[in-house]
Amino acid sequence: MIILASASPRRQELLSLITENFKVEPASIDESIHERIDLHKIPEYLAAKKAEYVHGLHPDDTVIGCDTGVFVDNQMIGKPKSDKAAFEILKLLSGKTHLVITGCAVYKGSRVVRFSQVTEVEFYRLTNEEILEYIATGEPSDKAGAYGIQGKGSLFVKRINGDYFNVVGLPVA
Repeated sequence: MIILASASPRRQELLSLITENFKVEPASIDESIHERIDLHKIPEYLAAKKAEYVHGLHPDDTVIGCDTGVFVDNQMIGKPKSDKAAFEILKLLSGKTHLVITGCAVYKGSRVVRFSQVTEVEFYRLTNEEILEYIATGEPSDKAGAYGIQGKGSLFVKRINGDYFNVVGLPVA
């Protein structure tokens, strides 16, 4: 059995493009980082922690863990904790190119495969009004970088270089 160690409905939808034979078991882990890790390796590190936790509960199954981060100006942008935070994040991304990195870890028996996929995303310059209208949709609240490329957030994207599905949350291409 394949187990997706994620509560993300977007990851579930993407995995279902490959196989219907999986179940979902989100990992309840502490996502704080207590060791020195390269900034761009944090998603892969967190993906491995999630997969390792669920694999410990189901050692005979194949477990997939993922984590997605948005990176701009040498900082990692997570999910906004408020509408104000979403506004600040989108203002920061406005008119710039940022990186979306999804880290993945697959546990099968004693084997572990870890990797990261990187996609460049360039945003148009956004007005305050556009940002506020988007925040009012509620879409930014559960997404790294405060936008969903598969939803209304796609209107902000000028260009992408890399795997579109990686930006959604699971590099399946």
